Amino acid sequence: MLKITGLQKSYKGFPVLTNLNMTIDKGDVYGFLGTNGCGKTTTMNIICNIISKDSGEVMFENNEAKIGYLPEAPALYGYMNGFEYLDFIGACCRYQGDIKARTAEVLDITGMTGSAKRLIKGYSRGMNQRIGIAAALYNNPDLLILDEPTSALDPEGRAEVMEIIRKLADRGSTIILCTHILTDVERAANKIGILRNGQMAIEGGLREVKEKLAGNNVITVRLRKNTPEAVTAICGIDLAERSEVYENYGVSVFAKEGVSEKELYNKVIMTLAQNDILPEGVEFRRMNLEQIYIGITNGMINPQM
Repeated sequence: MLKITGLQKSYKGFPVLTNLNMTIDKGDVYGFLGTNGCGKTTTMNIICNIISKDSGEVMFENNEAKIGYLPEAPALYGYMNGFEYLDFIGACCRYQGDIKARTAEVLDITGMTGSAKRLIKGYSRGMNQRIGIAAALYNNPDLLILDEPTSALDPEGRAEVMEIIRKLADRGSTIILCTHILTDVERAANKIGILRNGQMAIEGGLREVKEKLAGNNVITVRLRKNTPEAVTAICGIDLAERSEVYENYGVSVFAKEGVSEKELYNKVIMTLAQNDILPEGVEFRRMNLEQIYIGITNGMINPQM
């Protein structure tokens, strides 16, 4: 559907994207993740041809692919009602079919039919997002890009927008979902990409990434007290790739590649016994997407995928 290779972009000599590679297949709901300033918006603007790239390739399977884009804070015309605004969008994108019928269709998809006669200036933030999605959908895009579609929404508004995304996914839509709300990504996406320093740090199926990086080969030792001797002994386990120390809690050790959870567990127990450390507990821990994201963006996890 979309393949990006070697994408580079700088602003006044400051590199934002450096050799970015990215692949999106038809029907993907792609969770596009990264910290503020890492290049996500720049990438989306290049895909939409809003700004130019310095070098690299952005290739669509269909050279005439249509894109629908919902920016983080859509600017709508408050003096129009929903019907008028979407009819206007239909005229702007030169919709080839029946504009009135298409307006009614996208209003129904986004659950805005009952509010379409109200002026947009009276809409809630959630209603603004839904009418923005309706506008992005108007011309039956091959690729729908949603930038922070649930940010600043209350739980009810988030649930409504996520239900729309779920329905679109069920219809086979191809979607880039750019958000900092990682629970939304886990609910909706089948594939993720995490940017770091202008490059793709990791890309793959959500389940594949979690299985590779969030397996049970993480063991947490809950200590009665984080004494320097105990922390040093646990962190020094030779089967551990790295460790994390938690104040007044204990230590987590992460197995090196190829080390099984049983091997790591046995090594942890042996280390505790050899150093006369009596823990409150020893348990396996599975990292969630948030912990994976933080580990990658902070440079604590360096995946090779």
